[in-house]
Amino acid sequence: MRSFASDNNASVHPRVMAALSDANRNHAVGYGDDPWTAAALEALRQAFAPAAEPFLVFNGTGANTIALQAVTRSWGSIVCAATAHIYVDECGAPARMTGCQLLPLETPDGKLTPQLIEPHLHVLGVEHHPQPAVAYISQTTELGTVYTAKEIRALADFLHLHGMALHMDGARLANACAATGCTLREMTLDAGVDVLSFGGTKNGMMMGEAVIAFRPEIARDMRFIRKQSAQLASKMRYLGAQWTAYLKDDLWLTNALHANEMATRLAEVLARVPDVRFTQKVESNQIFCILPPELLTRLREKYFFYMWNEPAGEARFVTSWDTTQEDIAEFANILN
Repeated sequence: MRSFASDNNASVHPRVMAALSDANRNHAVGYGDDPWTAAALEALRQAFAPAAEPFLVFNGTGANTIALQAVTRSWGSIVCAATAHIYVDECGAPARMTGCQLLPLETPDGKLTPQLIEPHLHVLGVEHHPQPAVAYISQTTELGTVYTAKEIRALADFLHLHGMALHMDGARLANACAATGCTLREMTLDAGVDVLSFGGTKNGMMMGEAVIAFRPEIARDMRFIRKQSAQLASKMRYLGAQWTAYLKDDLWLTNALHANEMATRLAEVLARVPDVRFTQKVESNQIFCILPPELLTRLREKYFFYMWNEPAGEARFVTSWDTTQEDIAEFANILN
């Protein structure tokens, strides 16, 4: 079954699968004391910075909750967009695990700005109110839009001026880098990000994310937070082997470039259909558009995809590293 529902539905890249097979031999010490994990951590440091501290985890919710626990206390608040994954799709896990209140802000494009956050900082230092501790951003956003490195830098500088941290959920960071031409480091550490949830599952890996701390005081307690959050893998080598393959020869970038290109072509197909209206810029591998009801019915007979706003007829289509030209052509045939 082919679908445009989510890049989570895509297959595992053959090079990642081969790395898993290679790791699946003999015995290895558990909990990360193995050569595959060591190689993965070194590869992540090379991709971001020698002083970066990566911690391998199972999934995105785990990565986000660990990262946020490392930069908050229970009387804090976490500022995010109203469309943010931590607010909409993680079943309250970030609030439960941190003890912090989430402060969702309405945005036109899923992106936070200093101007949106500033009106909510008058409570700083007032003991009756949760203290804004960190801003959470998604790169790319849940609406498929992309922060530029300059936008992230401006946000980070503003937050740091007010004693706050910046956490980036990089579940689709690869797609953002592919869209902008930035390196992983330029989009994160150099732009002022304090802690990152780096995703691979949506871009060719089987499972696994990495929490990356860019400041030593954030990394200090991370291994204990990871263990207490049930995110320490006993057979860590299977996570590590994937990361090494994913980062080698920029496979992460090749996959993301292809996914973005397929989204561009799918958007071109949709744009040729009368009465189709795009609700967000197509900047990565996600497309948001409003389609006529009869067209939605025809597409649903063939494909599984998500309705973003059912009453408005707004659908989301997502391409992935294994979306093919044939997939796009078949989609176009249904539209005709």
